[in-house]
Amino acid sequence: MKNKKDLIEKIKKERTLVLIKPDGVERGLVGSIISRFERAGLRIVGLGIVKPSKKLIDKHYPKTKEWIENLGNNLLRTAEEFQIEIDLKKDYKVNNTYELGLKIRNWLIDFMSSGPIVKIALEGVHAVKIVRKLVGKTVPFLAEPGTIRGDYSIDSPILANLEERPIKNLIHASGSPEEAEYEIKLWFKEDELIE
Repeated sequence: MKNKKDLIEKIKKERTLVLIKPDGVERGLVGSIISRFERAGLRIVGLGIVKPSKKLIDKHYPKTKEWIENLGNNLLRTAEEFQIEIDLKKDYKVNNTYELGLKIRNWLIDFMSSGPIVKIALEGVHAVKIVRKLVGKTVPFLAEPGTIRGDYSIDSPILANLEERPIKNLIHASGSPEEAEYEIKLWFKEDELIE
């Protein structure tokens, strides 16, 4: 252990990004969602409401081939789970899962830039994991009762796929400390964050 004091400080000051998506803002759930984080002991170190540009949302979502193909594969897995046959060319006018993933990524960009978003930088012990636990599973109808998505959303991936839109799951939460660091820098200027 190099410096115990520095390590303690690093653990206590882990940061993460939360975005309350347009569906959460539209439904008036901002206060209820924020209070969940505060009650868990996380501290707000950055807060704002923005109507993001498509350019900002484009920077937010990864552009790696693996991430994009995973979007396409998720749609196909969901269709298979619900026993719905998908013809990529006929149903989505694409040739492969990468092209399908690009299409889904565009649905995300359109949705996330369609209305106001509340951006929140949170700080606290294991902030990334605590927030992910409070938020619940990405697919709302699978999220446990007591989580934000489990209590406030029932959207279905198959319905979203059929309507050619992303799942309305109220909230984005960083998936790792590295992702959080990138996303916080993307969404907040340095002087918008408090120490």
